Amino acid sequence: MPSVQAGPEIERLIQLLSKLPGLGPRSARRAALALLKKREQLLEPLGTAMRDAAAAIKTCEVCGNLDTSSPCSLCNDPRRDAHVLCVVEDVADLWALERASVFRGKYHVLGGALSALDGITPEKLNMAPLIARVRDGVEEVILAMNATVEGQTTAHYLMDALAASTVKVTRLAHGVPVGGELDYLDEGTLSHAFKARRSL
Repeated sequence: MPSVQAGPEIERLIQLLSKLPGLGPRSARRAALALLKKREQLLEPLGTAMRDAAAAIKTCEVCGNLDTSSPCSLCNDPRRDAHVLCVVEDVADLWALERASVFRGKYHVLGGALSALDGITPEKLNMAPLIARVRDGVEEVILAMNATVEGQTTAHYLMDALAASTVKVTRLAHGVPVGGELDYLDEGTLSHAFKARRSL
């Protein structure tokens, strides 16, 4: 990326912004300029919010969600059905399902999907705690994996790992498009996929 004719602080801001998903070098320059032009309204509050988030946000020790407490507010909510567990790849997928308001059980975030090419093995994901949670009174496990090769590989691995237990294993219906990611789907598609889930 060509250097901006400015101090190292601006260059560092642009480089850090360009590492965010969806922001390339050109978009990062535009974002940095917008922040700098509105220092009091945007840049300073954003800096404070990021410092506060870095200090306060924790990874939930039970499900892997991000929250200010551990266990998180979803795990601590007595209105949620503890007998149904929805397994997702990432926190973004959990948030997508919560936005759609289609699920009232508990969650488990794996922290990714199996990928031999990227060296992501079962040991590198949050799988062992999932198996332990299933033994603790869970009646149904919903595999809400992304409809990618890695997501489906992960779902098949989990089906095999859970085969010895008596738990019912379901997955989202094919309303989720192949190659699609939950975070990018609309609420209607997510709602239909949940309602049409089936046993494996």
